[in-house]
Amino acid sequence: MNTPIQKLDFPNNRNVRLYCKREDLLPFSLGGNKVRIGRAFFNDMLEKGKDCMIVYGNSRSNLCRVLANLCCAHKVPCYMICSGEAGEEAGIETNNSRLMKWLGAEVIPCEKTNIAQTVEDTMNRLTAEGKHPYYIFGDKFGIGNEGTPVQAYVDGYREIRAWEEQEGILFSHIFFASGTGSTQCGLVSGKILEQGPEKIVGISISSREYDRAMNVMQTGIREYFEKHHLELPEHFAKELHLEMAYRQAGYGQYDDRIMHVIREEFCRNGLPLDPTYTGKAFWGMKEYIEEHHLEDCDVLFLHTGGTPLFYDCLPGGTL
Repeated sequence: MNTPIQKLDFPNNRNVRLYCKREDLLPFSLGGNKVRIGRAFFNDMLEKGKDCMIVYGNSRSNLCRVLANLCCAHKVPCYMICSGEAGEEAGIETNNSRLMKWLGAEVIPCEKTNIAQTVEDTMNRLTAEGKHPYYIFGDKFGIGNEGTPVQAYVDGYREIRAWEEQEGILFSHIFFASGTGSTQCGLVSGKILEQGPEKIVGISISSREYDRAMNVMQTGIREYFEKHHLELPEHFAKELHLEMAYRQAGYGQYDDRIMHVIREEFCRNGLPLDPTYTGKAFWGMKEYIEEHHLEDCDVLFLHTGGTPLFYDCLPGGTL
């Protein structure tokens, strides 16, 4: 599933040369990093002998869209527990949520404060119906399956290293939108295994607080190394760089600066970004470059996808 890396037109006064790995061009369900991650969860479900899938997310969720598509393609029942963010209009629709319904996923609304109970109730209902449900995040509290998707971006990191060696370019930084943390876990694990030199910087786009996010990622990396009987350096956590300053008020929140970047990058580079994930991360990366005075270096932006949400943010869209 190798995706292209292209150099972007990136005007700046610091001679920072920007490249973009186009994960949005992965050839399934409109692409994105969640194609790799979704396949990891789906394969894990099959390996564990489960016959239906429970996913959790927001109506904007790329992961929920991809998993609904995988389940539909393989005729596996899919149940999507959906909550909104604090202060958000109930039942907001996006192109992702429309696609989930179109793909036949049963959408189960719940309050943000009632996720665990809704997961438990759904698990019990499906079990009573004779099904064997698989919840992608482990137990009802979202604990216990952090290591499953890590391999997806260990492989992704190795693709990046192979491209660098082929092109004679060495990235100083890799930037991307960090939400659930799966992509960051994989990239950091890949860096540890391959002894890469880059600084891997996740731009937080979620409402998850720093300590919780770091704990989830450290757990995921530990689980991955234990599962594969690999030696994990004692101080591995120092490789986890999560920037919280650019997430606005949390998941799905954005302002005119982010919308300006989205329009600017599409006009300049034909690059489709969105305000929930990639547009926020791209803006955060630009701010980081200025604030940390990066100069005369090659940096990579990992485009993690979200094409349906790009169309949502156009004039007349729902975002």
